[in-house]
Amino acid sequence: MSSGMSVTSGFAVFGTPLGHGGIAWRAGTVVRSLLPEDDAGAVRSRLAAAVPDGTEGTEGAEGAVPDSLRHVIDGVVSLLRGDAVDLSEVPLDLASVPAFQRSVYEFVRTIPVGHTVTYGDVATHIGEPGAARAVGRALGANPFAPIVPCHRVLAAGGAIGGFSGPGGVSTKQRLLAIERAHGDQPALFDL
Repeated sequence: MSSGMSVTSGFAVFGTPLGHGGIAWRAGTVVRSLLPEDDAGAVRSRLAAAVPDGTEGTEGAEGAVPDSLRHVIDGVVSLLRGDAVDLSEVPLDLASVPAFQRSVYEFVRTIPVGHTVTYGDVATHIGEPGAARAVGRALGANPFAPIVPCHRVLAAGGAIGGFSGPGGVSTKQRLLAIERAHGDQPALFDL
């Protein structure tokens, strides 16, 4: 197979300003993305588990990252460098994601770079007022970070809230700082 042909399923580990990130895909759709961490091997293992039939994508070799997904890697790297990159159109495989979580992820993808909303705002927007904790649980299980930017969702009153990604709350704070977001910004509805 030449590097110009699309691989049906695979994964790629790539460098970012914050460490090793990664995506896994199947048929040109992202099935998993991971926030960066120091251990490339750990990222590789989690991605390989997401697409056990996949090949690791490397540039210029058999198993190359499909042309249709190169922009995703470039976008994530740029976002983590501090560029205002919109990843809301990245194709995600949401088929196995429960309906509530899917509605949370779809809404969170609309939050612009550098802006934040609260868990309660998300719950209200998806028609589930009072479900702020369930929103938090859904974001804690987010298989598409940072494409689904769960770090942009805060607790009531602009408190940082929790974060299940590598490094915990300190990573969430760092991501928000990179995006120059502040807890005192208006909710999305006030933009």
